[in-house]
Amino acid sequence: MAADPAPKRATYQDVLDAPAHRVAELVDGELRLSPRPALPHSVASTALGEELGPPFKRGKGGPGGWILLDEPELHLSHDILVPDMAGWRRERLSVVPAEAYLTLAPDWLCEVLSPSTARLDRAEKLPIYAREAVQHVWLVDPSARLLEVFRLEGERWSLLATYGDDAKVRAEPFEAFELELAVLWADTERS
Repeated sequence: MAADPAPKRATYQDVLDAPAHRVAELVDGELRLSPRPALPHSVASTALGEELGPPFKRGKGGPGGWILLDEPELHLSHDILVPDMAGWRRERLSVVPAEAYLTLAPDWLCEVLSPSTARLDRAEKLPIYAREAVQHVWLVDPSARLLEVFRLEGERWSLLATYGDDAKVRAEPFEAFELELAVLWADTERS
């Protein structure tokens, strides 16, 4: 009796062919389809971009020097990931290329956790981000109203701090700016 053939590895074409109402990623050769984010997720992600953009992207009230993008498609080795936000220091990425994706790993990224994606974000994507030497990761959990701040140390993540509710935070790599976490959950019901 012949052994079962190895499962077919998903390709970029599978990502392109995915339904438009799903977020398509390739993780270790497997196509992962996630639902579009719920509104509290979108509120937190949008608010974070609104807060970080002026001081870090535009240099208004802060040091500038960053390119910040919402939901960029990252082609990292054989994986294709879509974090909720990502940032590159301008000395590493001076302009955004015209392609639909980036192959340069970001310096910082943020995953906004949803019940349907938290396991994928923590258990499967974090090791890939470490492998690709992303230096800083933030995990935002709108349901729990928490921000977890991680720094890559060698090949492992170090949890620097966990902040909650309405804390005012100076978190690396954006410690030049005080972020009011309450803004991330404003206008949403407590779950």
